[in-house]
Amino acid sequence: MKFNYYTFDAYGTLFDVHSAVDRHRDLVGPMAARVSEVWRNKQLEYSWTRNSMGRYREFWELTEQALDFALASTPGANIEAKSKLLSAYETLDCYDDVAGVLRQLKEQGAKTAVLSNGSPAMLESAVNHAKICELLDETISVDPIKTYKATQTVYALVSDIFDTQPGEISYQSSNRWDIAGAKTFGFYCQWINRTAQPDEYFDLQADTVHSNLLGIIN
Repeated sequence: MKFNYYTFDAYGTLFDVHSAVDRHRDLVGPMAARVSEVWRNKQLEYSWTRNSMGRYREFWELTEQALDFALASTPGANIEAKSKLLSAYETLDCYDDVAGVLRQLKEQGAKTAVLSNGSPAMLESAVNHAKICELLDETISVDPIKTYKATQTVYALVSDIFDTQPGEISYQSSNRWDIAGAKTFGFYCQWINRTAQPDEYFDLQADTVHSNLLGIIN
């Protein structure tokens, strides 16, 4: 099924959130994988908690706070790795399938966008590092409206920018909770289940499920 508009989540969908720790595994210590897992989980938890309280803070600030917790709570983790890890997060590795899929969509005449909790500076750095800027029509941050996914006004940013109905937009995310939010808003939702997670949010099913982004063009 082809669309004129394709919108992608950034972290975990286009960019590997664990690549920052992977680059500095020896520096972080033997529990590096645990640090990366806690870092990501706390980053998301802080966004959801602040959403529920109406106490927005920029995503970069939450990312740093989450890393502080991950390093402090993981036995043997080297807290001196913090600055290198934060620097690496600004230039996360892009998944191998990303550039080719975006390029093919553009060749088909589709409009492409990123919709992310990330701050504008974070997204600019990641997109430029991955060399995919020219393959995106829009890079949309939640920061102007000061609220995070899965608040419905976040998804409305896309339909407003493209001046089209939600059902005309295909939304891709590796985060199942994000797919549930986008489905509620009315997007056609393609869950990119990169890590073979079990399904959830059964009342808000993805329209299709793929193991990587290649599935949306095959």
